[in-house]
Amino acid sequence: MNPIDLFALLPDMAVFARVVDTGNFSVAARQLGSTPSTVSRQIKRLEEALGTRLLERSTRKVRVTESGAQLLRHCRDAVAAASGAVDAAGRSIGKPQGKVRLSAPTDFAKAEIHPLVPGFLRAFPEVDLQLLFTDDEVDPLAQDLDLVIRLTDAPPPGLAGRRIGAARWVLAASPAYLQQRGVPESPADLAQHDCLYLGETVDDNRWRFHDGARTQTVAVRGRYIANHAGARLEAALQGLGIATLPDFAAIDALRSGALVQVLAGWELEARAYRGGVWLLYPPNRFLPPKVRALIDYLVENGRQGPEKKSATP
Repeated sequence: MNPIDLFALLPDMAVFARVVDTGNFSVAARQLGSTPSTVSRQIKRLEEALGTRLLERSTRKVRVTESGAQLLRHCRDAVAAASGAVDAAGRSIGKPQGKVRLSAPTDFAKAEIHPLVPGFLRAFPEVDLQLLFTDDEVDPLAQDLDLVIRLTDAPPPGLAGRRIGAARWVLAASPAYLQQRGVPESPADLAQHDCLYLGETVDDNRWRFHDGARTQTVAVRGRYIANHAGARLEAALQGLGIATLPDFAAIDALRSGALVQVLAGWELEARAYRGGVWLLYPPNRFLPPKVRALIDYLVENGRQGPEKKSATP
């Protein structure tokens, strides 16, 4: 194939990569600012030029053929190279600009990311930020996101990432509650207290603790059950009981003395909102300056850095 014909196929190759990454013609078209029919014509034109079928189509999903899988890697490399060229040009200008789209778990986004937004926007006046509050494990490629934050010890394959901290769960209560009801000395003592827990599953009131080789499980009860960390935090501040909270939700109240950590020597197991805090992004060879600026800002100004003890008063 001569260079002129090859250059003409580059836009179609980029569209092909986007269709595969999103798994859907309509989603790809929306992200590309095009229409499904136009995207379909571009894929057909690429298949005719290469003389092979690249996709098996259905009403909702597409499946990559063997030939398509071989081509996909090269198409992604071409898109990454183009992104790198734009990135290099942007660095020469020295001004991050454009919109950055970031998703994060709801409570984490509210406690850790949202407070940093004003400072970031002041520091980078030509960058806009869209923050998506969601507890779903979103796919940055399928949903056209620049960055996603996940709290996990096992980040998903196929994404690049940077570990920026860790999250754990703590028990906390107001000084007034502890003065009235006493301070638990061991997990077993919690059975005599009002406890604030999620209530999302039948055994959410069974709290499991470990301290080195020791393990204890205690069934707790309380008069208020809420599956929102902010609600349990407010309830604890009002003296309604001992709350189970992600450390990032409790940190300000612990540092101010409005809440007191309980059973600090014991580790409370939890199903969610625990583990490493990961900034994840599509595995492009280069990151645009706007995305790099946000990553650096979150690392430098957030409370989740490796040397920052997030739940220590």
